Amino acid sequence: MSSLLRTPLHALHLELGAKMVPFAGYEMPVQYPSGVMAEHKHTRAAAGLFDVSHMGQVRLLGADAAAALETLVPVDIIDLPAFKQRYALFTNDAGGLLDDLMVCRRPDDLFAVVNAGCKEQDIAHLQTALGGRCQVIPCPERALLALQGPQAAEVLARLHPGVAALTFMTGGFFALNGIETFVTRSGYTGEDGYEISVHQDDAVALARALLAHVEVKPIGLGARDSLRLEAGLCLYGHDIDSTTTPVEAALTWAIQKARRPGGARAGGYPGAAVIEQQLAQGPSRKRVGLVSSERMPVREGCKLVDASGTEVGTVTSGTVGPTVGKPIALAYVAMSHAAIGTELFALVRDKRTPMTVSSTPFTPNRYYRG
Repeated sequence: MSSLLRTPLHALHLELGAKMVPFAGYEMPVQYPSGVMAEHKHTRAAAGLFDVSHMGQVRLLGADAAAALETLVPVDIIDLPAFKQRYALFTNDAGGLLDDLMVCRRPDDLFAVVNAGCKEQDIAHLQTALGGRCQVIPCPERALLALQGPQAAEVLARLHPGVAALTFMTGGFFALNGIETFVTRSGYTGEDGYEISVHQDDAVALARALLAHVEVKPIGLGARDSLRLEAGLCLYGHDIDSTTTPVEAALTWAIQKARRPGGARAGGYPGAAVIEQQLAQGPSRKRVGLVSSERMPVREGCKLVDASGTEVGTVTSGTVGPTVGKPIALAYVAMSHAAIGTELFALVRDKRTPMTVSSTPFTPNRYYRG
């Protein structure tokens, strides 16, 4: 563990009794003494505090920044209103996904958050491709906290009442307990909640201020994964990667009309021809949700077969959903077997576990849309 990076909250995690594990080059808390199941259920019922400071924060500055970024993503950035955030996708020349990210327009910049495991290559990608058109400024001095759950808004509003007026995927600058932050109403759990960018020197003070509220408990990576899976959200490197396209990954909702064929700014990003062909003709495989009525958990890498034993797909994420109360999974399956209600079998230690193709999210999302 000695070679791993540490977030500004590292000492606080140890003080809180966290079990630390390697993740994306960092030493991160996987769980606290109450355990993953209790942390998952607490986030669904009250408010959980996550340290996501390992993720990358980047500012794009310049009048041409939005148009420049559109050359790397199939997403409408130019028309993004002030203080509105959007989910975006870096694509490669084959239409595959280099990473997924969040982009928010602020008065003086575009603010992007990228995944921890990809941040070095993402920042290099931005600097190489866009450096001549806008400034690309990494923000390693910023920590990132996520406060998630049905009581998150009530808690954060005690530190600044203005945060209650934010709606899902909007943001603003707020002084929380006198600490300057940039807050978006977003997250990775399917619950209402916030992501809070704060200077590393203020991160511990802000975390302590939040944990002082009875509704808030610290939550580790274990529950973060089960929460996002119940919410039907992709994890980069598992459910999406450089070999999966947005169409195969069922992420076409992230491609706005302006960037589609016939739109005002169609194409012009890596892999556009491949993605546009799949939009028109459909892909050969698709990401789907799976639910089982049995107790056997189905894990990443499990092969999926049809009733005749023919292999039709592979599981990319799986767990027993603590809220759902049964095994759930995300998987890629042949389009011939992707319809909701299709019966499949996961091969778990050579035993066939029945699975049914299901819609996602597995538990209703509770984002606050106003």
